[in-house]
Amino acid sequence: MILARYILRNHFIPFLFSIVTLMCIFLLQFMMKFADRLVGKGLDTWTIIQLIVYNLSWMFVLVVPMATLVSALMAYGTMSQNNEITIMKSSGISLYKMMMPAFAASIIVAFLLFEFNNDVLPDANHQAKVLMQDISQKKPTLSLEPGVFSQEVYNYAILSRNIDQKENKLYEITIYDYSTPSKVNVVTAEKGRIFFSEDKAKLIMDLTNGEIHESEAQNTSLYRKLNFERHRITMNAEQFSFRQSGMATRGEREMSVKYMSYIVDSLKKARTEIYSSLSTEIDKYFFNGKIPPFRAAEESKTDDKDIVFVRTLDKIKNANNIITSYNRRIDWQDREIEKYEVEIYKKYALPAACIVFILIGAPLGVMVRKGGFGTAASISLFFFLVYWAFLIGGEKLAERGFFSPFIGMWAANIVLTIAGVLLTIKTNKELNTISFDFLKKFIPKYFRQKDSLSETENS
Repeated sequence: MILARYILRNHFIPFLFSIVTLMCIFLLQFMMKFADRLVGKGLDTWTIIQLIVYNLSWMFVLVVPMATLVSALMAYGTMSQNNEITIMKSSGISLYKMMMPAFAASIIVAFLLFEFNNDVLPDANHQAKVLMQDISQKKPTLSLEPGVFSQEVYNYAILSRNIDQKENKLYEITIYDYSTPSKVNVVTAEKGRIFFSEDKAKLIMDLTNGEIHESEAQNTSLYRKLNFERHRITMNAEQFSFRQSGMATRGEREMSVKYMSYIVDSLKKARTEIYSSLSTEIDKYFFNGKIPPFRAAEESKTDDKDIVFVRTLDKIKNANNIITSYNRRIDWQDREIEKYEVEIYKKYALPAACIVFILIGAPLGVMVRKGGFGTAASISLFFFLVYWAFLIGGEKLAERGFFSPFIGMWAANIVLTIAGVLLTIKTNKELNTISFDFLKKFIPKYFRQKDSLSETENS
């Protein structure tokens, strides 16, 4: 019991330190990415603080498994550096027993992280999305950047070379209008104002002093130019903003496992019904894999073979269109099911990484024999990159149907668990040491000579 408390105490401070450090790194990255869209745009400080707090949730979910690995490397690295691991082994305590306290603690951390991931994170993601929609309704220009085409509004590409964020005013505007497929419309204006309609269903561009250039897509020789002093364009805002924030629909990252499971069950039932309807349609048009002959009383009387052939061909085309339509619906159902299942498995896979990283960190810490944060962070970075490459790649490939969502989300945990078990077994059998002396050859010769001279003087 004393040994378990000692080992856990060695983990606790590095674990908290790693969480704070990594959270600061993620927060800094978030601020660098979104600062230009939030600061200096007329938003009050409380709104910006709310947005940051809501986004801290997903950062926390990613940081905890990382902190587990760093703390394991630091704790066991420090004990190995101080020869405490050697003393424990000479006392008959195996590495497995040394790892048991950290392993048990990682299970508790994984359980608590799953509860946070399942209950807190979905609501935080939803509130962050709703807040961004509220900001977009008050400040439509937040989604526009000077000198960059924005295509967030469906069928329109909007370019403004200068933007006044506080007044929602645009200057030197160019708008490509694709709402009418048979025509190509380009609207230019010296200045304009952008705002939502009262019901938030439309996005309105009020333009001043400009031109409308219109041409036919099929007949490019026809061209029309209109000059205007005032012109108003009304665009559909469904792609840009919700009508009411309270009615905003939730995506898969804003739901718990329970609700996503309900949706998956509903989608599977709907898919089964589509399969049944498709089977009925196939039986209607096909018999034993062959298309039955189509006969009609009128055709047999007239003996007009051309009419019979045309009508038969039309029925075949109709059958093909119906079957193709059913197949597309089935494909859509499959993609939706995979999308929700990926998110369900991810909610379990990320907390489980806490346990996996103990299996990796403990033996590596013993082998490295250094407990500094720099060494632990350097080694952890490699495993973080491997883990996130597996996780992100698996998510994208699973959503596209290349393999099952379970494999996509759990492949990283499975691979690293196998590696961790092998490392633990090998480290327990013999005390190996990992040396980084080979890195010295990458250091310039001048600095190596300087270090050797200083060591000689100190001795």
